[in-house]
Amino acid sequence: MRSPSELKKEIEARLKSYLSRDRSGIRHAVLDLFVRIKALTIPQITGELQKRFSISYHSVASMVGIIASRLGILHVKRNADGTHTIYELKEQYVDVVVKMLGTS
Repeated sequence: MRSPSELKKEIEARLKSYLSRDRSGIRHAVLDLFVRIKALTIPQITGELQKRFSISYHSVASMVGIIASRLGILHVKRNADGTHTIYELKEQYVDVVVKMLGTS
């Protein structure tokens, strides 16, 4: 089992790789939303991103799914009525994301 510091370094490497492929700035914008607004649903993220980018609901859902599963930095839960999934940036990774957004 990895120590918390090893895990953070692994997450940082994955995040750096993920952000290095961001040509349009959308990935940066999504992560910035999670830093600023702690809990978001796909419709909320889509609404915010569509103010600046031409992007579909399904593209946003795919992007958030990749961030949650491959990067492992999001906590996923259903809301009370079960209509939308709520995504939250895990508290232990907020500093890593802020650092990576600032350096990339």
